[in-house]
Amino acid sequence: MWLTGFDVPCLDAIYIDKPIQQHSLIQTISRVNRTFAGKDKGIVVDYIGIKRKMNLALKQYGAGSEQNVEDITAAITEFRNHLDLLDKLMYKFDASAYFKSAGNGAELKKLDCLKQAQEFVQTTKEKETRFMGLAKRLKAAYDICVGNEGITQTERDRAHFYFAIRSILHKLTKGNAPDTAQMNARVREMIASALQSEGVEDVLQLSDAEADQAKQNIFDDEYLQHINRIKLPNTKIKLLQMLLQKAIGQIRKVNKVKGVNFTQKMQQLVEQYNDRTEQDILKSEVYEEMAETLTDMIVQVRKAFTEGEEKGLSFEETAFYDILKSLCVKYHFTYPEDKLIALSKRVKILVDEQAAYPDWDKRDDIKSALKVDLIILLDEFGYPPVERDEVYGEIFEQAENFKKNL
Repeated sequence: MWLTGFDVPCLDAIYIDKPIQQHSLIQTISRVNRTFAGKDKGIVVDYIGIKRKMNLALKQYGAGSEQNVEDITAAITEFRNHLDLLDKLMYKFDASAYFKSAGNGAELKKLDCLKQAQEFVQTTKEKETRFMGLAKRLKAAYDICVGNEGITQTERDRAHFYFAIRSILHKLTKGNAPDTAQMNARVREMIASALQSEGVEDVLQLSDAEADQAKQNIFDDEYLQHINRIKLPNTKIKLLQMLLQKAIGQIRKVNKVKGVNFTQKMQQLVEQYNDRTEQDILKSEVYEEMAETLTDMIVQVRKAFTEGEEKGLSFEETAFYDILKSLCVKYHFTYPEDKLIALSKRVKILVDEQAAYPDWDKRDDIKSALKVDLIILLDEFGYPPVERDEVYGEIFEQAENFKKNL
């Protein structure tokens, strides 16, 4: 194979079937150590017994010892240890429907069991974090010994069950499911069904551009009602969090003040949710209150897109109005409302003119010109009516934030 210059970051496995040693061996196995999204490690499959030479090479050319290479036997032990730890963590959950269902309706029962299992894992933040960590380490060990006949089919099935739960939870929190590619087709299909049936994919499939175009639809009452009809409380709350995060992301691209304000409020809600206890699972009102609060906040974000219309301001002009208004409060001065509205429109026009230069953020001359023009415009309007140099800096930050996302 090619060695010099061969670089495929997504490559995660290499098969050694001919003698190779020293620097050539290091160069060969290094083909699988490139970082890549969703890739935790590289796998070297040894067909001819090069472990001793590999360890010697690693010792000679790297900082490792002769025990650098993970042994299959050790990986199987690690796999079984973590499988046992996950079994103990989940001992109160009845997974029989997943493993024993047969005949008509079996797949639906297994799908429902998967959804109930990931809900069980979210009983507390501590349990969720522990499960995700154990499942990740289980997967790392399984990747090494997956082809070994020493692992029974029962063990594989249990592992896939935990991988499936982790994938659903990972998608609820991170937006992707890294383990599904190596799962068997049946489990992979069930994960897809679970995500789709709970509306997860509806939220995740929105790219930033799509979310911007669809914000008036995806955040409407009908869609929120669809999410609020979900019977699994933790899943519903996670979905509402994701939806709220996307909404805030769209606001923050243009309106820094509102974006920061909503982000802080959301963080408080997330911290409150993360402090849940196992006793809370018995109190439906705890989850209902959290879901209602998140829904109300999503509605507030939605209204923020159009609230400036009452003043005759566009969404973009409102962003400058908000920063100018917030500075009045922050630095304790007053300014006429009509002049504030007029100034907001003029600032937006000024920034638009500078947006004609696509590389403005890389050119100091353009940024300097924008600063000077802003200072002249603010002086023309007598803003601020007090001597506070910090005001100019914060207005310019909003102008930069706005221009970056035009």
